[in-house]
Amino acid sequence: MEDMTITAAADGSALGNPGPAGWAWYIDDSSWAAGGWAHGTNNMGELMAVLDLFRATAHIPQEPLHILCDSQYAINCISKWMPGWKRKGWRKADGKPVMNVDILKQIDEAIQGRTYRFEWVKGHAGHELNEAADDRARAVALAYQGGLAIPCGPGFAGRGQVDRADETPAASDPSTPPAPAEPDLFSGLEGFELGR
Repeated sequence: MEDMTITAAADGSALGNPGPAGWAWYIDDSSWAAGGWAHGTNNMGELMAVLDLFRATAHIPQEPLHILCDSQYAINCISKWMPGWKRKGWRKADGKPVMNVDILKQIDEAIQGRTYRFEWVKGHAGHELNEAADDRARAVALAYQGGLAIPCGPGFAGRGQVDRADETPAASDPSTPPAPAEPDLFSGLEGFELGR
């Protein structure tokens, strides 16, 4: 059987940056996931979306991933800078510690043996998959801001919902309890625009 490339958009959102934050990856309406923190950054969200996508597809490691990101930071961290940081004990060239190292170490582990490529897409420019991921990441940030239930999505189609309670990076707020699973809040919202 021939390998099929999985194309997904990954995005992050933070209100206030730092502030209530969300992340999401999106393949289609039946295959997406989202999460976030009461206090986080946009970059944390961008990286966590990528990490969760790798984890959600870990049961099919032979399938290549084509990851659409509007974050040069996330793409460069993983594609260019991470090997050097790792060699230097997760420190930058100036000796300072790498930001978001907890998530990056988990990504470094998750990408082992995987075939993937990143493609930069311009954010907020009408790219269908990117807009869908952005809407979901922003919805999580808004839910944290408003104390509402967190829309977490169905997960990877065929795999079922993933319990992410133990997958939250150490930089997250430990006092925030994991959110309960919620139904898909985006079904039937075609054409509805979330505020920016």
